Amino acid sequence: MTDINGAVPAIAKALQKRGYETLTPVQLAMLDPALATADALVSAQTGSGKTVAFGIAMAPTLLEDRDSFGRAAAPLALVIAPTRELAMQVKRELDWLYAEAGAVITSCVGGMDIRNERRALERGAHIVVGTPGRICDHIRRNALDMSEVRVAVLDEADEMLDLGFREDLEFILESAPDERRTLMFSATVPAAIAKLAKSYQRDAVRIATAAEQKQHVDIDYRALLVTPSDRENAIVNVLRYYEAPNAIVFCSTRAAVNHLHARLSNRNFSVVALSGELTQNERTHALQAMRDGRARVCIATDVAARGIDLPGLELVIHADLPTNSETLLHRSGRTGRAGRKGVSALIVPVTQRRKAERLLFGAKVEPTWANPPSADEVTVRDEERLFADPIFTEVTTNEDEQALIAKLIERFDAEKLASAFVALYRGKNSAPEDVSVVSLEARKPRDGKPGDPASRPLTPRGDFGPAIWFSLSVGRKQRAEPRWLIPTICKSGDLSKNEIGAIKMQADETFVEIAEAHADKFMAKLGKDKTMERGIRVTRLDAAPDFSKFSRGTDDEGFTKREGPRMDKPWKDKPFRDGPKKDGFRKDKPFSKDGPRGDKAYGDAPRKDWKPKGEKPSAERRMDDDVWGEKPKGDFAKKSGDKPFGDKPFKKKAFGDKPFAKADGDKPFKKKPAGKGGFEKRK
Repeated sequence: MTDINGAVPAIAKALQKRGYETLTPVQLAMLDPALATADALVSAQTGSGKTVAFGIAMAPTLLEDRDSFGRAAAPLALVIAPTRELAMQVKRELDWLYAEAGAVITSCVGGMDIRNERRALERGAHIVVGTPGRICDHIRRNALDMSEVRVAVLDEADEMLDLGFREDLEFILESAPDERRTLMFSATVPAAIAKLAKSYQRDAVRIATAAEQKQHVDIDYRALLVTPSDRENAIVNVLRYYEAPNAIVFCSTRAAVNHLHARLSNRNFSVVALSGELTQNERTHALQAMRDGRARVCIATDVAARGIDLPGLELVIHADLPTNSETLLHRSGRTGRAGRKGVSALIVPVTQRRKAERLLFGAKVEPTWANPPSADEVTVRDEERLFADPIFTEVTTNEDEQALIAKLIERFDAEKLASAFVALYRGKNSAPEDVSVVSLEARKPRDGKPGDPASRPLTPRGDFGPAIWFSLSVGRKQRAEPRWLIPTICKSGDLSKNEIGAIKMQADETFVEIAEAHADKFMAKLGKDKTMERGIRVTRLDAAPDFSKFSRGTDDEGFTKREGPRMDKPWKDKPFRDGPKKDGFRKDKPFSKDGPRGDKAYGDAPRKDWKPKGEKPSAERRMDDDVWGEKPKGDFAKKSGDKPFGDKPFKKKAFGDKPFAKADGDKPFKKKPAGKGGFEKRK
């Protein structure tokens, strides 16, 4: 950071009034004289002061050598933001930053009255801040004059591309004069942003602040491992444990926002919701409630993940894991801003730990893995906050209160007064919830580093301990698979995956190992019929099953067994040459001359001079070419006229000459049917 003397005088004066003594790295980079007239592609971490940075960068082009703006006419600068909330926040920042210069700033965002915006544009504005869709509407309706635009700023450019605003951005930039400056600010610079910059910027200066290389140094990342059923209880305990002045809880869908909003409201939290289904007026009121202290918790979708700056926001909770690492960083970036400390807590169900590890590894974040705060830990923190409450040291009373205090002391003893005080203190807060303790050692990453899925080896289970074997009446033939069998066992027997040991799947049954301490509970949960879902019968075994009889080998008949879907049946397709005597095969002489194959390989045609014992070859049993064959038998032979097989089997004409004759009294079709349509008319 450095001083603010390098800024335009009007801007420097506004910064001083605002209490700025030093600038952040990205703001300092904007003071470089080489950027006074150049395009720029700037990347910096969320919360680094990008809004003030591009406000500083625009000033030399907009004010030139003047101290203030003249009469407002066509806009001189256009600032584009991805969401309504971010656009309104940018406008508020620019209002005080350009107050000393007398700038007229107006907003054009979706959800607001477009007629009021049109009238504001007609009166004139120096700077227009808006969202892509609404700005395009005003341009197409000739309400927004782009002819005088000197600077175009794209704030959170990567987010706008992710939201599908590419065509709108291209339309806006093509509508602006070619000689304008184009400044792009983004937390990251993916390939799509680089391509857009190359198309619409001229020799842009690439600026990446040093802070970008180390993401969110003021944020404490905590990954809290929970069972899926404890997810909401964990959120409640995290909110109660930290008791942040402002907290935001991110959900993946609007339905999840509404559900969690209702649950937290019922638990006595002062909470508001923020999602895309709300009107702009409702969203504005929700954010204002957070700013003025009427609400302390905001439940939001990712629409609020970028650019929203709430004062005193010290806690971010990811109720649902984000879809990618960038979203994780932008969600978390709502806290730890401008040098303040913050906590980003990921609620990680045990079934999604691998996903959480990949997200954290992609974000280059090393979290602290832990269980969510327990009810006892929340109670201890409540006591610490109680004794540290300024009410005990900063109490000032007037005469009326002194009289009431005297009456209370006279009527009640110290214990009753203290009990009443504690009850009132705890009554304003939600009671903590009980959460299950989840083992954190099962998937500990190698080398103690964050979970790189490519480098982390599979962790062996080790000794499972004392266990009981059970037989399930389902196997490979019934398409049994662990991915649905394990959840079925857990649900039917009230077990967790940690209480299930080895699973040996056979053709018609599956053997499952259950921890001995939970075996009786497992059987009791199944009821009298001992049946799980899908009609799977469960049998408790007295000893471990003998798996040797299911291994590959030969049975008593000398046929090979095979594993897989039919591993319990012998392989009887082809007998061994030294197999038992069966069907004319001799064990001691498998290829005897008087056998059916003679001395030729198995599968060749029989010798012409061979004949079955006790019979003589006859013409009836030999074909003309001396190839083994027989005359067709039964009715088939009669129909074929005693001809060799292969001729036409029937003397009659092919089926179809006279279809359905006399079936309903009609005449059969003729070769040349008469009448309309080619068919004979009925009589």
